[in-house]
Amino acid sequence: MSEPMTGARMWHPVMRAASFRCQCTGQCGNAHKKAQGRCPREHDQAASKHRGPIHLSAAPTDPLTPVVQACRLPASALMAWCPDCHTAARRRANAAARMASQPDQIELF
Repeated sequence: MSEPMTGARMWHPVMRAASFRCQCTGQCGNAHKKAQGRCPREHDQAASKHRGPIHLSAAPTDPLTPVVQACRLPASALMAWCPDCHTAARRRANAAARMASQPDQIELF
């Protein structure tokens, strides 16, 4: 089994709690219907026959957590993410934050 070069002491408890499977339940925008609502990707397993093995990461449950704060979080505040779900969840969270910070322009019309 592959593991990160640094941070393995924090990574192992998160992965064990997740059963070495991505814990995304739709934050990425995918409902994961074929896998009963949770991403089916598992650590060190191929995502498809055309891709290499998936390497899960332990990252904050809130994708908008700044890196400086994320480094200080306990394992209980982290979850297992596959790269695709984590990237998509961060993208969606950033877009939602941008939309929330923009004033409504409906009054212009």
